Amino acid sequence: MLNASPRVSPEALEAVNAAVTALGYQPNRAARALVTRRTGAVAVLFSEPEPKIFDDPHFARLIRAGARALADVDVQMVLMLVHSLDDQIRAHRFLAGGHVDGALVFAPHRNDELVSIVKKLPLPVVYAGKPWGSLRGMHLVDNDNEGGAVLATEHLKSLGRKKIVHVSGPLDELSAIDRLNGFKSAMSLDDKGLARLTEDGGFTREGGRKAMSSLLARVPALDAVFVASDLMAAGALETLNEAGKRVPEDVAVVGFDDHVAIAEHTSPPLTSVRQDSDEQVKVMVEHLVKLLRDETVKRKQQMLPTVLVRRESA
Repeated sequence: MLNASPRVSPEALEAVNAAVTALGYQPNRAARALVTRRTGAVAVLFSEPEPKIFDDPHFARLIRAGARALADVDVQMVLMLVHSLDDQIRAHRFLAGGHVDGALVFAPHRNDELVSIVKKLPLPVVYAGKPWGSLRGMHLVDNDNEGGAVLATEHLKSLGRKKIVHVSGPLDELSAIDRLNGFKSAMSLDDKGLARLTEDGGFTREGGRKAMSSLLARVPALDAVFVASDLMAAGALETLNEAGKRVPEDVAVVGFDDHVAIAEHTSPPLTSVRQDSDEQVKVMVEHLVKLLRDETVKRKQQMLPTVLVRRESA
């Protein structure tokens, strides 16, 4: 009776609604779903292993942003980590079972099976970043990774640095490739020159340490480094300190992400390229809500700007 019907008198409806208010009644989601074909839930899927999700502050930020943005539209978040084959089987069964109305997908890797699973289902989906393969008809929200890398590299060049190197992320991830390409473009490098000045740090702190050590051995006169994540930059700074290199006097350092919990607490504080993860997830949720309401999304694929945040490392 909560949903008005012409067969119910205004007086009866008012009486029922007054009782509802007095009793604090909440509509049963399961019963409502049978009528509206809506569950009030959205899956948020990551194709990363559990340790990476909880060790890297970037993912914690995305999860918090997702929970907040979905709560703002009265939707429950269902977090799913889909890494192993068993995870993929469970995810397919769950998503195909009608337990959620749509999905937000974080699947950055080359040939990511999570993308293949989701694309086969009749489910509204919005992707974070650009999945591998054809983007035709896909809804996605990405940050300008390549443009941000150009900003970082041009800033180092503006400081008069000549021997600039790059610690990249894993090159099966498009965000890492975009940042690598931005560095390559700003430095006007060919593939051979790029290979000499670049080392993969795997988007981990320890990887950043090792990559920085390798670059110091390969390019002893290096005077600047653009690091493709703040977490790796923290590791790179540790290696530079151990090698007796002063930052920024001897080596200027720029990171990427602008995770304040890292960037403001390194020694020295880290200059970094900010990608607005909160805004990215908010826009993803807005897109998904429009899809669920059968509304038109004017821009299926949206790119958000990145900005350089200057601190003491460069």
